[in-house]
Amino acid sequence: MAITFARLILAFAIIGQSAPAFAQEWTDFLSTDDRFSINMPGQPKVETITWVSEFGLNLPARAYTAFRGPEKYSITVVDYSGAEKQYYSTPKAPSFQGSGYWRIDIMASVQYAATKLYRYRPGAKVTYDAWHHIDRVAGQQVNLINTNKTVTFASIYLHENRLYVLDGTVPAGAPDPGLFTQSISFLDAGGKRVRYDDIYSNRLPPITLK
Repeated sequence: MAITFARLILAFAIIGQSAPAFAQEWTDFLSTDDRFSINMPGQPKVETITWVSEFGLNLPARAYTAFRGPEKYSITVVDYSGAEKQYYSTPKAPSFQGSGYWRIDIMASVQYAATKLYRYRPGAKVTYDAWHHIDRVAGQQVNLINTNKTVTFASIYLHENRLYVLDGTVPAGAPDPGLFTQSISFLDAGGKRVRYDDIYSNRLPPITLK
């Protein structure tokens, strides 16, 4: 049966109405406050949140979130620069009262963030979990298949006492969100991209534990 011109017009109208769900253009988003740039589908929503560290510090953080239809892309940036001051003003268990534990809190923050991914996704299958780097900034990459069959690619980095937690989650069968998690760049105070000649590690001066 021939398709009439009117039916063709109707079909194109329906397609045009459904297109905006995936019409967000990927753009380079830049945050001078949190010193990063990243490729995201449109302008992200920015929320101020509190990040609870491994040793119970309530640290300031911002979550940047954007959607592309059912796909979700987010980056959470946690500021550990005030960890020392907060550590000494926060009640602690006797076993964690040594003077160096705020440093351990920072140095172990990447691995601790990875455990949070598992904790918030009970039953998820880990398909990849290994050391990673972007522009030679050391970190960790974790890939998951969630119980609802969605796929999560997460990358975590620590740079100048800021923790960056990237999370791209897409439906089963959709292209992997690896391009999102690998598109981050770290910026200096002047907003310029940082790229190291050797592996960068967020090391702190050594001290003697009491």
